[in-house]
Amino acid sequence: MAATSPITVDTVRAQVAEILAEPETDIGDHDNLLDRGIDSIRLMSLVEKFRRDGVEVSFVDLAENPTVAAWTEVISGATERTEG
Repeated sequence: MAATSPITVDTVRAQVAEILAEPETDIGDHDNLLDRGIDSIRLMSLVEKFRRDGVEVSFVDLAENPTVAAWTEVISGATERTEG
């Protein structure tokens, strides 16, 4: 997932599913990911993964609204700032 690639809900869901070791189909767009098992360590792992992929996102950016849909918006916005 490079900064030049479009970030989709499915892309973010795949990242979350991988870190939770759950099927992507089990994770809804508006599920609270903290309730699903994303703790601070897993959240930091995702932040670092997104950063390696060229997306400038912070722990707080993701922790404030922990859903796949919200993260997609945050990450897409960060990608646009990086590209622009």
